[in-house]
Amino acid sequence: MIDRLSLILVIIGAVNWGSIGLFQFDIVSWIFGGQDAILSRIIYTLVALAGIWCISLLFRENEVLSRAADHNDVV
Repeated sequence: MIDRLSLILVIIGAVNWGSIGLFQFDIVSWIFGGQDAILSRIIYTLVALAGIWCISLLFRENEVLSRAADHNDVV
C-alpha cells in the first residue's frame, strides 16, 4: 500500500517538475496557493518523502518474480 502511494506521489512530482521545466508553470503551487502556502509545502514534503521511500524499491527483490521462481523450482 505504501509503495503504491509513494509511486503516485513521485509521479505527481515528476509531472509537476515536467510542467516547470517545459512551461515554467508550477501546478502544485497553482492549485494550493503559491509555493509559500502551507498546503504546497506539505505536498512538496510528501513528494520528497515518497521519493526517498521509492529508493528502497531499487534494492528489494520483486516479490512476484521470487514467488514465480519458487513455484517453478517445485514443479
